[in-house]
Amino acid sequence: MVLGLFRPKSVAPRLERIRSLFLFVDLTPGELAIVDGLVHERPFLKDEVIFDEGDDGQAIYIVLEGEVVICRQGRPDDGRLALLGPGTFFGELALLDQGPRAAQARAASDCRLLVLFREDFMSLLDTQARIASKVGRQLARHLGQRMRVMARTAETCQHL
Repeated sequence: MVLGLFRPKSVAPRLERIRSLFLFVDLTPGELAIVDGLVHERPFLKDEVIFDEGDDGQAIYIVLEGEVVICRQGRPDDGRLALLGPGTFFGELALLDQGPRAAQARAASDCRLLVLFREDFMSLLDTQARIASKVGRQLARHLGQRMRVMARTAETCQHL
């Protein structure tokens, strides 16, 4: 029975799903368990508004199932900015500041989202700096990629 002590522990399906998400990919099983205690899973029905343009940023949202459209206020078709599917996240600036939302987020289909509130992330910074640092590093990578894409897009538009 001594060999049983060295068998890897099985990880709960929810933790495996969280581990597969870009923001949490570098976390250890113990760190994932802490994050799991902070995130909230929430279903949204098709066409349900998740947040409106101008709302205070209170949370980051991660798409677990379904699709979310980011659009100009009340214009999910002709004002579409992005269509996001499983594994993607949005509203990430809310973790850094409480500035107003730049667009509306609306469920494009029935979906399930993982929600991490800014207050919980700030608490994580105070109590679990290593975890918050790992999440923050992934967030910085994502924002850096987005800025590079925007710079390339702006450069391409100048040449037109």
